[in-house]
Amino acid sequence: MSQPNSQTPSNLQYQLDSLDLAGPERNSQLVDLILKEAVRRAASDVHIEPTHRGVEVRYRLDGVLQRVATVNRELAPNVVARLKVQAELLTYRVGIPQEGRIQQALGRYGVEMRVSTFPIIHGEKVVVRLFDATRRVMELDQLGFAPELVSTLQAMLRERTGTILLTGPSGSGKTTTIYACLRQLIKMSGGGRHIVTIEDPVEQVIDGVTPSQARPGTEFDFSRGLRSLLRQDPEVIMIGEVRDAETASIAIEAALTGHLVFTTLHAGSACGVIGRLLDMGIEPYLLTSGVRGILNQRLARRLCPACRRPPEVADAQAALRKGANGQAVGCASCAGTGYQGRLLLAELLTINASLRQAILARSDTSALEVAANEAGRVTISSAAEQAIADWLTTPLEIERVLGPRS
Repeated sequence: MSQPNSQTPSNLQYQLDSLDLAGPERNSQLVDLILKEAVRRAASDVHIEPTHRGVEVRYRLDGVLQRVATVNRELAPNVVARLKVQAELLTYRVGIPQEGRIQQALGRYGVEMRVSTFPIIHGEKVVVRLFDATRRVMELDQLGFAPELVSTLQAMLRERTGTILLTGPSGSGKTTTIYACLRQLIKMSGGGRHIVTIEDPVEQVIDGVTPSQARPGTEFDFSRGLRSLLRQDPEVIMIGEVRDAETASIAIEAALTGHLVFTTLHAGSACGVIGRLLDMGIEPYLLTSGVRGILNQRLARRLCPACRRPPEVADAQAALRKGANGQAVGCASCAGTGYQGRLLLAELLTINASLRQAILARSDTSALEVAANEAGRVTISSAAEQAIADWLTTPLEIERVLGPRS
């Protein structure tokens, strides 16, 4: 789901050290170089953090933070101030978090940049999230899901009612998947369905989809906006994220009153989503009737095709137990990391008879997992094991993404 990094290793530290930092344009030159190099290397985030030694510059590449340079400590206020000016933030407010966008970045770098500042003991930390506006739009069957999962998901899209929930950590591709589902809906219906989104922020603008921007903390938050949206006669509703019990309740009720609803909810697993909704006070009978499916996904780094080595352990289960990592070698193509690009791991949970009974009994997550597995579903762990067996990633990478396996 992500583009591979450039095959030419960068030396951002050398480039920064070569700048004429005594000139009047030093701040803009330094910040521009950091951002341009991040775009060139297809980073998803840039972290700029003052420490007692200097200003650490890190890029998130293929989901992993990597330190790429250090800037002199005395330049920290200037770097932060320059980013604040670009993002139209208040430069004199250093004791509160701020958020903004670098509007001119779309034309200059080909990406949208969202800036977040946060006060720390050494000054202010800045995180810049990068959204590539030129990245190829991917369809549902191009994301990397197993063919069986795609078929099941497409069948759900043909339904007129129900809630489809996506879960996974930030940066796991949930929004990309939802937008692919919306494009698939438009294709299947010929543009004949009224599709509306309520997001914070709006990530993409798609022909045939009506986007709206929620503003948490105002009169147009997710719950109030969703209530008003239901009076607009939508057929398909996409909610950027369920953040509270009221929004969850309205979303489930909307699914029961003739709407197909897509949304995201943070949880550790697909069954964990059900547990969270129960904890929010959603009645079990509403979940069994209103939830169509729960998609849990992660992104793991893919082994570099230029330098990968055959697995030391042929059996995937044995490899997970052993934690062998001999396949990730590192070369010029992958900047020495051993990985290039990312691999999608996913599981799709549907409500079978056993799971329905477990939900109605308000069972805990462990009992829900047992009930869900009675139908022989492909779990995200089994998908990970297959990826190791297919020589696509390593046991240590799976452990980093999914946690230690028993």
